[in-house]
Amino acid sequence: MRRLPAHPPSTGIVRWLGVFLLQNFTLVMASSHLIYLGTYTRGGSKGIYATRLDDDTGALSTPTLVAEAVDPAWVTLSPDRRFLYTLHPSEAQAIGFSVDPESGKLAALPAMPAAAANPPSHLAVDATGRALLAANYRDGFVAILPIHSDGTLGLPTSYPHQGSGKDPKRQDKPHVHSVTPSPDNRFVIVADLGVDRIFSYAMDSAAAKLTPGQPGLVATEPGAGPRHFKFGADDKFAYAINELNNTIAAYRYEAQNGALTPLQSVSTLPSDFTAANTTAEIRVHPNGKFLYGSNRGHDSIAVFAIDPATGRLSAQPVETVKSSGKNPRNFALSPDGRWLVCAHQDTALLTVFSVDPATGRLTATEHTAPVNSCVCVLFYD
Repeated sequence: MRRLPAHPPSTGIVRWLGVFLLQNFTLVMASSHLIYLGTYTRGGSKGIYATRLDDDTGALSTPTLVAEAVDPAWVTLSPDRRFLYTLHPSEAQAIGFSVDPESGKLAALPAMPAAAANPPSHLAVDATGRALLAANYRDGFVAILPIHSDGTLGLPTSYPHQGSGKDPKRQDKPHVHSVTPSPDNRFVIVADLGVDRIFSYAMDSAAAKLTPGQPGLVATEPGAGPRHFKFGADDKFAYAINELNNTIAAYRYEAQNGALTPLQSVSTLPSDFTAANTTAEIRVHPNGKFLYGSNRGHDSIAVFAIDPATGRLSAQPVETVKSSGKNPRNFALSPDGRWLVCAHQDTALLTVFSVDPATGRLTATEHTAPVNSCVCVLFYD
């Protein structure tokens, strides 16, 4: 930040100081990232919080409440960043907010009355901003909702799944866990933990309609429990993190029909770890060279290298780094790939790691911030 001159001009000093502060405030803001945080409203949390990450140092501002909501455990943005959506425990499945990017504040959008119901676990907005997708874990269906020009939501159309999996406790019925639009926005990839299947639906976002793809699904290893899904940087390959058997599966993706072909499965855990664990989040570095997955139990983040020619992952992690908190349910990389921010469901703590873009390795920083029951990290910019 620039220093004040030793002898500022005697005339117009108030105006001069105002311009100085405004210029430097802009500089500070330009070098920071706005981050939204989804939480479970228990243990002191009241809804959606926001913090800023200094892009030079990784320091976090004190998180502030920007919208009260009941268990906003997943948050997602429209492509133009004007609207933010979160889960809602009603037949509407979701509610929306308009975004003030300067203050980070959220203003609730009008919503139609809807009867109480189980909320979804995951949301995504299609690339046109005309449709919101929802994965309902408890009731086992995927849904699509029209988004109107003012950001408000229409009623959902649901597509239920059928079947069960190997684990009688966790896979007694369908448990749709995530929805991921394809890079060309023609398909939606749906991970169903309960039936050990990853589904592909053709998407008509203008009509808010889904149609089972041809072929429409790929089976995982029995008892794998696919949870979250990400595409690689070149759109030819994709990856699913499997919650129940603690693996990450690599797939070849066929853009013409939305089909997935299994390539590989690797463990997220050290070979000598034998305690209970479930995986959670998966992210691909913006440069496409590295993949990250979180472990709950081992409480760590596993880092894998990606072979750009084959899409396969390194057989062993590049490294596995402790997350410094309990139950790292979610984390996110900054858009420039320089920072990783990790949230912990059972520790009121955000932790920040610097990322080496050449090796993918993580270095823990001293920067942390307190947030109760934080389970979603979303970079606004």
